[in-house]
Amino acid sequence: MKISVVIANYNSGKYIDQCINSLKSQTYKNVEIIFFDDNSTDNSLEIIQKYSDVKIIKNKKQTNFGSINQLNAFKNAINLSSGDLIFFLDSDDYFHEKKIEKVVDYFKNDTSKKISFDLPIIVQNNLQKRVSSKKKIFKTYWPYIYPTSCITIRKEIVDELLVSISFDKFTDVWMDLRIGIFAKYILKRFDVINENLTYYRKTDVNISSQFKKFSKNWWKRRRQAHEYFYKFSKDNKLNFKKNFDFVITNLICKIL
Repeated sequence: MKISVVIANYNSGKYIDQCINSLKSQTYKNVEIIFFDDNSTDNSLEIIQKYSDVKIIKNKKQTNFGSINQLNAFKNAINLSSGDLIFFLDSDDYFHEKKIEKVVDYFKNDTSKKISFDLPIIVQNNLQKRVSSKKKIFKTYWPYIYPTSCITIRKEIVDELLVSISFDKFTDVWMDLRIGIFAKYILKRFDVINENLTYYRKTDVNISSQFKKFSKNWWKRRRQAHEYFYKFSKDNKLNFKKNFDFVITNLICKIL
């Protein structure tokens, strides 16, 4: 089975070597690497060009919205891919050396699996924290959101996935949530590999730092997630009913 790892990068030059080397040290070897650089202004291209076997896409036009740029990056990288499985990877994250081998085995053991989510290891301030399998305390429309770098999909469903999730107007709804909703409501299954296989980096400058829990930005993003799900449910003829979370989120956003 051939594997494609599609990487989205913007100004993460200082992490690229660790990212790429984590792929080159994989125990599974039939892997192609496709690197999408989104018009970086740092030394990202200089670094990635050292790797002659990496396919590089150089983008010169961006939107003002990181979520839409990320979606565009992965769509373009996937178009160039030839693998049976697609592994998503943000360039400031990296893989456990056995991740690809373990995920391939997971898909080979059950051909009905279309999307998998593995567990992250959070890397922050030189510390690492393993995240255990999550069960949501409060009922929402979406499942627990696994980072994009923890997601693997079969190439055969890529077109259906991208058509279903590519709404440009929801600029605070990132790819991880979009794919999670697709898995839960379209595929009607949410397959989690209960192993920590992805190193997910948190810094003071990445997107997650802008949405501290219960902050104004956090509530606004939550409202947009509800609005995204509302459109998604209408497009896919789901039985949508406003729940308490939907109501309270809208009320708080009106107050803020």
